[in-house]
Amino acid sequence: MSALKAIGRFVATVVVTLVGTPLPLLACAACYGKSDSALARGMNWGIFSLLAVVVFVLGGIAAFFVYLAKRAAATSSDDAAAPMNESEPSKQL
Repeated sequence: MSALKAIGRFVATVVVTLVGTPLPLLACAACYGKSDSALARGMNWGIFSLLAVVVFVLGGIAAFFVYLAKRAAATSSDDAAAPMNESEPSKQL
């Protein structure tokens, strides 16, 4: 049993050593810095596309708040221009 345990420990040590040994890695053209490759151009188009989506969404949110501000200003000017009569029921909530 002792020999079987020793073989198991040896195999485990070899596996851990092989898994933990660093291997040389090769970077892609975008990571390596070759900016004229097709991969780098595609990455740049992807960045610009995502940037366009973000600008479009933020522009929509800003336009919505401008719309709300204009509507609130129009509603408040209508309320100030037309005073309430005592005989009319209140239109306020």
